[in-house]
Amino acid sequence: QVQLVESGGGLVQSGGSLRLSCAASGGTYSTYVMGWFRQAPGKEREFVATISQSGGITSYADSVKGRFTISRDNAKNTVYLQMSSLKPEDTAVYYCASRRGTGVVVKDGEYDYWGQGTQVTVSS
Repeated sequence: QVQLVESGGGLVQSGGSLRLSCAASGGTYSTYVMGWFRQAPGKEREFVATISQSGGITSYADSVKGRFTISRDNAKNTVYLQMSSLKPEDTAVYYCASRRGTGVVVKDGEYDYWGQGTQVTVSS
């Protein structure tokens, strides 16, 4: 059983930056594809970014491309989401997710494990 714990959320002004972290335990982290998703109030959960086992392949939602960067440190069992040029529409609960496999995965239904989420609020 894999446990994922997100941290780093908070309140930031428009144009600001935040770095989210997701620490994994209970599994062989380096064999997992990792992803970040978000859910705003009243909206469906949506894909944000994903990264392959080695970190060599990444994919982003168009809405965050060029502003967000996903990375991972397999020695620390942690995946990061560096968020810059934040906008009020980025306000959401951000979740990290994992699944065994190769490549990258953009569909939330294909992930096996989820964290509890961390709130990001961007004020205008």
